[in-house]
Amino acid sequence: MPLKVPQSAPDFSLPSTSGSTFKLSRDLANQPGIIYFYPKDFTPGCTQEACSFRDSFSVFRDLNITVVGISRDSIESHQKFKEQHRLPFELLSDRSGSVAKKYGALVPFLKVVRRVTYLLDTDHKIAAVYEDMFGAEKHIRQMIEAVQKSA
Repeated sequence: MPLKVPQSAPDFSLPSTSGSTFKLSRDLANQPGIIYFYPKDFTPGCTQEACSFRDSFSVFRDLNITVVGISRDSIESHQKFKEQHRLPFELLSDRSGSVAKKYGALVPFLKVVRRVTYLLDTDHKIAAVYEDMFGAEKHIRQMIEAVQKSA
């Protein structure tokens, strides 16, 4: 089960396509953010979701909302995925699935990451959550609606 509004988002550190380690409490200190978990680079649904976030990126950027995507893929896979699709946000590698598990985005036993998207407020409380394995494009619409309501 995903985390619920208004739970606190667990802090974490993961390797990033930026070449550094992304730490939630440091890199989003006093800033809102969107964290989206997805199953796998280069699959149809995940590509559609990433490209939808890319195409709507200005909505989040204009409100100073950082977007990061997380899956169990390697940094090398993420780099290729990011480059091929010209993604303007960082992808984080959760090889062990431990962060996905903390966020209720890991399917038990199968160790597959579920498609779950979180909007965090400036205190890193969950402001909105959306889960749908098959409606990738709905995640972006739901986050835009949530951001507009809170703006």
